[in-house]
Amino acid sequence: MDDHAPSRYHLAQFNVATLRFPLGDPRMAGFVALLGPVNALADATPGFVWRLVEEGEPDATGMRPAGEDVIINFSVWESSGPLWDFVYRSAHLETMRRRREWFRRHMEAHQVLWWIPAGHVPTVEEAMERLALIREHGPTPRAFTFNSSYTAEEAAEAEEAGEAEEAEEAEASPAA
Repeated sequence: MDDHAPSRYHLAQFNVATLRFPLGDPRMAGFVALLGPVNALADATPGFVWRLVEEGEPDATGMRPAGEDVIINFSVWESSGPLWDFVYRSAHLETMRRRREWFRRHMEAHQVLWWIPAGHVPTVEEAMERLALIREHGPTPRAFTFNSSYTAEEAAEAEEAGEAEEAEEAEASPAA
């Protein structure tokens, strides 16, 4: 495959973080100070496609679909390589190293990755569904992590198989 050919798929990334303190609390000042620079770094990283921002705001920290004390991060990347490099090989790593100062430890999955058609802008509802999938079933081609990743082709095959199964079930069930 030509590495310069545009991909038919992009990688969506969604994660949640439970705040130890409200964002306005002085103990969160270090995190809040990093928000702008880290978001600007993501936006400028090769392979970055999109990130969720609340209307009229520079980020999505005011959106709370997972709970009043839970902030979300949601982005799309051309592939897993650029996302990995941003998360673990850039200034973002400092935020990761200090996360226990600002966020509670999650006992269940707090991050999910999944492949989307290039050009598709995923919704928060879609992201919450994918997070629920990985929490309920563990990593699958439809919802996975860096440690248990799947290719876009595997995800497409799983989606097709799932759609075929749903169609068969619909045909088999009696009309109401």
